[in-house]
Parts: sequence; C-alpha cells; structure tokens
Amino acid sequence: MPTQSSKPASKAKAKANAKAEKIPPSRAEQARAAAESAVDLPVGVVLEVSDRVTELVEPFSGRTAAEKQLKSYGTRLRRTAKRTERRGAGARRKASVEARKTRNKVEREARKRQRRVESTVKRNRTEVEQRVRKAIEDQTSRAQGLVDQVGEQLTALRP
Repeated sequence: MPTQSSKPASKAKAKANAKAEKIPPSRAEQARAAAESAVDLPVGVVLEVSDRVTELVEPFSGRTAAEKQLKSYGTRLRRTAKRTERRGAGARRKASVEARKTRNKVEREARKRQRRVESTVKRNRTEVEQRVRKAIEDQTSRAQGLVDQVGEQLTALRP
C-alpha cells in the first residue's frame, strides 16, 4: 500500500515540475493519453445512450405508469393549446383595435379633405358668379350706353 500512495504523489510532483520547467510531454505520455481518450470516448457514449434510453422507457415500464404519463402529456398539450389560443385571441383583438384606429384616422382625413374641397368649390363658384354678374352689368351698361347714343343720333337726324 505505501507504494501506491507514493506513486500518485510522485506523479503530482512530476507534473508540477514539468509545468514549472515547461517541458513538453514525452511521446510515451502522449501515446498513453491518446489511448485513454480512444477508450474513454466510446465508453462515455455508451453510458450517455443508456441514460437516455432509460429516461425514455422508464415512464412506460408499467400500465399505470404509462397511463399516468399519457395523462400528463394530455394535460400539457391542453395547457399549451389554451395558452396558444389566448395569445391568438390577444393578437386578434390588438389587430382589430389597430384596424379600427386606422379606419377612423382615414375617415377623419377624408372628411377633412372633403370639407376643404367643398369650401374651395363654394368660394370659387361665388367668385365666378360675381365676375359673371359684373361682366353682365358691364355689358348691359355698355349696351345701354350704345342704345342711348344711337337714340341721340337718331334724334339729331330728325328735323
């Protein structure tokens, strides 16, 4: 027994000395490390796969355990479906509110533009009517002036 305990201590001492001196590991040590790694990797993979298979099979080891697990799956599925439904309903309500806001905004803008166009048309119509009345009055007074002038000329021609 004393030889085993002195061996790890000497290994630790040798590693400490190697680190302190920064001596690269020998080819034998490199080969030993590669061989250990080559053995450890497949063993680790087998253990990992074994654990995963056990996790998968364990809930279904008996009828009651399988029924319990299936019931748990059903409950989880229902909860997920309800949560998804609530999220969908919330998104639908939010979209409806946004659509309503947008529609109201567009309608307000349309009414504003319509009022602006109507007032512009009314102003232009009033302006055109005034111009036409003035033109008619001007032409009427000019025509009356010509009629009066012709009447005076006729009166002057008569003895």
